[in-house]
Amino acid sequence: MFSGEYVFLDLETTGATAGTDKITEIGLITVKDGQYQDEWQTLINPQKNIPNNIQLITGITNEMVANAPKFHEVAKKIIDITEGKIFVAHNVGFDYGMIRAEFKALGKSFSRPNMCTVKASRLVIPGYESYGLGKITRALGIEIKGRHRAGGDAYATT
Repeated sequence: MFSGEYVFLDLETTGATAGTDKITEIGLITVKDGQYQDEWQTLINPQKNIPNNIQLITGITNEMVANAPKFHEVAKKIIDITEGKIFVAHNVGFDYGMIRAEFKALGKSFSRPNMCTVKASRLVIPGYESYGLGKITRALGIEIKGRHRAGGDAYATT
């Protein structure tokens, strides 16, 4: 059992390059001493076009984010939710890098202790062919409701 406070996070984005690509959706699930506490998710207007290939993967369209809040409008909420918690994501380098880049674009820094569930999975349950979220959850019998959507992937990661 994990003690302490964690925030399990997943993002959907316009692409894979921090500082160039932007967040289109964020899902956060808070856990304290191994117990679910709360969750929050929102679409985010990236203020740029979502490429067709990304729309096909995530199902998030330009129309869906047109009236969504911009990152600067949810930044304080993200700070409040993650404050004092360990930032956990499947392939944390990507999600953490994207969040940090969004804050940097606002002239702010963002720093949280973090943990990667890909690396943790390799240590705790060695021997799987792949530790990608889809493959490892299937192998472990964890259902993902809303694959390639921030809330569904964050929940599966939790």
